[in-house]
This record gives sequence, structure tokens and C-alpha cells, in this order.
Amino acid sequence: MPDQVLDTKAAHDAVGRALPDGVSLRRMTADDIADAQALSHGFQWPFRIEDWRFAFSHAEGIVAMRDGELVGTALRWLWGPRHATVGHVMVTPRMQGQRLGQHLMHALMATLGGRTVLLHATAEGRGVYERMGFEITGEVRQHQGTASQSQVVALADGKRLRPLNRNDADTLIALDTRAGGMPRDAMIRRLLSHSDTVVLASDGDTAGFATVRRFGRGHAIGPVVAPDLESAKALIAYWCSRYAGKFLRIDVDAASGLPEWLEAQGLPRVASATTMVRGGTLERGPRQGGWALVTQALG
Repeated sequence: MPDQVLDTKAAHDAVGRALPDGVSLRRMTADDIADAQALSHGFQWPFRIEDWRFAFSHAEGIVAMRDGELVGTALRWLWGPRHATVGHVMVTPRMQGQRLGQHLMHALMATLGGRTVLLHATAEGRGVYERMGFEITGEVRQHQGTASQSQVVALADGKRLRPLNRNDADTLIALDTRAGGMPRDAMIRRLLSHSDTVVLASDGDTAGFATVRRFGRGHAIGPVVAPDLESAKALIAYWCSRYAGKFLRIDVDAASGLPEWLEAQGLPRVASATTMVRGGTLERGPRQGGWALVTQALG
């Protein structure tokens, strides 16, 4: 199957077993977004229509249909020729227990060839992904709440925060590619043009950045890219102070040293997800400068 285009017939063939009675798979279109958002609200996912549109603008997906009703989704994001992320895998509760989620995942994975694939699994889905060859590589903590006025985090000599400049994009994309372990040029360019961004400068060089955007119940911080923990804290604290008294969300590596600090900023942990990878190793996270995700689906 071609890597760049979802082929519905090949997706069906990849399932390799009968679908639940009356269910068919087809390629997702923009016309499905409203139904997908309604389905996600049944799981208490806070995505707005605009959040789904942003995610889908960089994705392709498969939907499961029964009697004209959307009953399941699975999306993929291709990042360069060798990497992908998978997310928004969900099945309506009344169809669960019929292996429809596995059918969707098998069909979607058949379109990804030999790519290294990243996903973040719920406790319920982790076993399914392990049986598909995904390996556990870490954990992500979701923190959210009403942000407090943060104390300024002292930066080392030579480091300072500054506004985004019009010529920053290429440098920030390169920093994100290293931090995320995969090239996400188009998405980062869109975030820089549609979100607010603060940049970390170090002795005149650009060393990191953090964006904040409208998302879900309020705003979300991420990605956060920085060379060290204290710099990451300074970037996050900047947005916590700017959005003090407002609802903020941020998703961070559990081993980053940030979860305990975030609690003190009025952003308690509300959920966690297991980081899983299939098809090779993926160098990303705090050691490469990545401290917060864009979303769990996008990485």
C-alpha cells in the first residue's frame, strides 16, 4: 500500500478477519469531523471542533461505519519518510468488546510500512498495542487546572526569554525535530503562526521555545523545547503567569522532573498515558530537549 495515501480496499484486506456485523471501514474525510468530535465527547475528551480540525489537517484516518453512523476512528500522522504517530483511536461504547478497535488499528498500521510509529496508550488499550508489537518506552503525565501566578524561574547567565521573531521558524523547527525525534515542519509552522510563542535565547543563539494555544477547556502549552530542566521551567512559568487564573493543560514526560513542579503551579496531574513505539528506536524527550508534547496523538 502506498505510504502517502490511505487505500480503503487495502485497509479492509489488512484486517484479515470479518468485521462486526454491518460495519465497514472507509477513509475519513473532513465531513466526519463533527461526528468524530461528538464520539470523543462520550469519552470526556475535551476536543473542540477546532481542535479536531487542527489535528486532521495534518492527518489521514479511517472511520468505522454502521448503518450510516460513525462508530469508530483511527488517525495517523506522517512525519517525514520514516516516522509516524497514531492516535484518536476510539470505538463507541456499545460496539466495544467486538474487536473493532483492533480492526481499525490493523487497517491503519498496514498503511505505515516500515516506519517507526509512536503512540500514547490508555490503560485499556495498552495490551492490544503490545500484541501488535509496540514496546513500552515511557509514560506521559497530563496536568491541567487553573494556573497560579508563577514565580520567575532564574535563568543561567547569558540566557533570556524573548518574543518570537519573523525569522525564527527554521531554527525552531530544527530544535523541534531533534526534541521530538521526527520532522514536523508543517505542523510547527502552523503552530507558530496560529499560537503564541516565547523563545529562549542563550548567548545570542536560539536555544528553545514554548507555544500556547486555545485548546479544549482553555489553553494548552506545548511543545516545550529547551536544553535543560530549569530553562523548560522558565518557559512554562512564563505562560503560567501570563494565563494565571485561567485553565491550562500540559502533557509532559513522567521522568522529566516537571510533574512535581507543575503541581506547585496549580496544575495537578489528572491522567497518564503509556508511551509506546513500534518499528525501531525513537530518540526524543528531555535528553533531546523535548519537555512537553503538542498533544498525545501528535507527539
